[in-house]
Amino acid sequence: GGPRRLLLISNSTLHGGGYLGHCQQHIQSFLGQKVKRVLFIPYALHDRDAYARMAREKFESLGYGLDSIHESCDPVEAVRKSEAIFIGGGNTFRLLKALYDNSLIDEIRKRVLEDGIPYMGSSAGTNVATVSISTTNDMPIVYPPSLKALGLVPFNINPHYLDPDIKRTHMGETREERIRQYHEEPNTPPVLGLREGTMLLVEGDKATLQGVTGARLFLRGKKPTEHEPGTDFSFLLNDSNSLNP
Repeated sequence: GGPRRLLLISNSTLHGGGYLGHCQQHIQSFLGQKVKRVLFIPYALHDRDAYARMAREKFESLGYGLDSIHESCDPVEAVRKSEAIFIGGGNTFRLLKALYDNSLIDEIRKRVLEDGIPYMGSSAGTNVATVSISTTNDMPIVYPPSLKALGLVPFNINPHYLDPDIKRTHMGETREERIRQYHEEPNTPPVLGLREGTMLLVEGDKATLQGVTGARLFLRGKKPTEHEPGTDFSFLLNDSNSLNP
């Protein structure tokens, strides 16, 4: 076993770079030398073969083998044997439904929280690492049995967080308004808005913001706050701090 280790990335691709290019050094230092193979979960996209090919190419270039869970005849056994797990982006509802359909929720939780294997998520893979997928930007194209997710951390994340553009005339809801509406419901946990190019590193009871752009933190009943890379978010890992009255 060992403490939980998570790398929760806002986005897989940053403008001007290739797949996982902006965070490849973070990935290498996160996985380190001990991990030889990564179990990839491509359920968030429809074309799993193409997705696995792209991920395999990237991870092999970084020195890691990659097995895609959709090629395994027993997904639960694949999780049990995995050294590290990476869940990629796509549609969060499709991803969560597939995790439930394949009975993987409890297995992944056990491997990460009890056995201490590294967990990486990007975009939808970051969404499902949290309490629920209630703060995803994705359309509910399929119907998972629950919005409850893996619960590897006791708060929610909004990947690809966008600030309001004051120059635009579009008067639709901002991301901030949508998160505020979420917090109008009772007992809703904090929401960390991760901008593109940002990620959260969790090691045991320590959580640190990494990357280049920063994040916006929303606590129920409080004004949102702005945070730079390097911010210590460890207090969010304390359940009692997470649920504000």
